[in-house]
Amino acid sequence: MQRRTALAAIALIGSLALSACSGSDQPPPTGGPVELTMWSWAPNLDKVVALWNSGHPETKVTVQKQAGGDELIPKILTAEKAGTGPDLVQAEYQMIPTLVANDALADVGKFAAGAKEKFAGNVWKQVTLGSDAVYGVPQDIAPLGLFYRGDLFEQFGLKVPATWPEFADAARELKRKDPSRALATFSSNDPGLFAGLAQQAGAAWWTSSGDTWKVAIDDAASRKVAGFWGGLVAEGALDNQPMYTPAWNKALDDGKQLAWVSAVWAPGTLATAAPSTKGKWKMAPLPQWTTGAAATGSWGGSATSVTNGAEKRGKTEAAAKFATWLNTDPAAVAALVKESAVYPAATAAQTSGALTTPEFFPNQPDFSTLAADVAKGTAAAAWGPDVIVAYSAFKDAFGKAAQDKSDFAAALGTVRQATVADMKKNGFKVEG
Repeated sequence: MQRRTALAAIALIGSLALSACSGSDQPPPTGGPVELTMWSWAPNLDKVVALWNSGHPETKVTVQKQAGGDELIPKILTAEKAGTGPDLVQAEYQMIPTLVANDALADVGKFAAGAKEKFAGNVWKQVTLGSDAVYGVPQDIAPLGLFYRGDLFEQFGLKVPATWPEFADAARELKRKDPSRALATFSSNDPGLFAGLAQQAGAAWWTSSGDTWKVAIDDAASRKVAGFWGGLVAEGALDNQPMYTPAWNKALDDGKQLAWVSAVWAPGTLATAAPSTKGKWKMAPLPQWTTGAAATGSWGGSATSVTNGAEKRGKTEAAAKFATWLNTDPAAVAALVKESAVYPAATAAQTSGALTTPEFFPNQPDFSTLAADVAKGTAAAAWGPDVIVAYSAFKDAFGKAAQDKSDFAAALGTVRQATVADMKKNGFKVEG
């Protein structure tokens, strides 16, 4: 894949046109410790970094807390253009191609390739582009599962669904028994969940060959997922209200919504959204399209990446060494789990004892073991250079389709069209 300047970012952040950072390369610093700054939204990361600083006097890392989400991307790109950016950034996997396309990240393959064996292949793939370019060290992952009210499933005689047809049957059965309740809701306000469901079904939304991209947001796998959820919404078997609203919180807290397809980080959200339900939720593997399969998708996850600014300042090796330590050293990863509440990307950490039963799930002592088993089946994601544009189009198209109970597959086609148009407008070669 070729790195491109002033392409995707134009559409992503309005009129801001970006170019590669100007100015001559600076020589590696000499004398005293190497000073590194890191932008991250992970809570209490400074406590983890303190472990590094106490044991590595040759390199000092300072954490600068940032807001996560889409707003971080234009901030990084603007800072890189001005030459005032950090040396390391916490980058969501789906945003790495956008950052690479805008010359914001450095290839650390020369210094971090040895970390590859610490991660599952599908996880390492999320930080690689092309044949051997590596744009970060995986930090956390977010495999999907089914979270459900064990007490209410028992009360209504519902079977925990092992397949998606069984999920649909449970939704209809609950509606027959109590029309005021819903098994779940379809929400359009966070496209990452639908993306993860599509991954489980076998979708690969962006792929590239040389400098040509293929966009398959409305491929057969994605259309199958869209048709499934859209059909249940249209018939009234599922709710169509968005997540993260006061109404959604109330539905979870008072038992009007019995289940939530979410990621392994769900216990923390449930603790805030539905505080009175502590000890009533359980996690099960995600329902499958094929009986007996064990596939899942992801909803979130991030890597520790090194910026091009660090490369220009001669700090790539030092930064890559820290990023590798942060996400592979047993003590560091254990601290990340404890202080920042991440689900670690490093495979060994998922069964090392660093993870404990979530406080909100005292009734499921095997939560961590189950999560590790679920993670093994995580499908590889395939991201492109304009995810923000695609996600924005998803919110608009699916928001309308969910409220109107109209064709979800048509909405998926609208998302693809908007994505392809944006890529072509910004100079990317797109197949077809």
